[in-house]
Amino acid sequence: MTTDAQAQKKIVNRLRRARGQLDAVIAAVENGGSCRDVVTQLAAVSSALDRAGFAIVSTAMRDCLTDPVGTAEAENGLTQEELEKLFLMLA
Repeated sequence: MTTDAQAQKKIVNRLRRARGQLDAVIAAVENGGSCRDVVTQLAAVSSALDRAGFAIVSTAMRDCLTDPVGTAEAENGLTQEELEKLFLMLA
């Protein structure tokens, strides 16, 4: 398995975990769960999504550093500055 495929698998797993956590939040709200439980689960969803976003951006940045021309072509002209902006959007 290539590094890109491994990174993609990890990202997909994080997103699936976040989806499961979000389903738990929805169920807790629908079933009148406690505020503490709902907020705790919501924080877990938010954290999982943030980690997935950082993984996506860091993978793109790593690729950009090793092959700037190829990355720019593959990402429809994504520049280092645009990658930095994407990273900061998650901060």
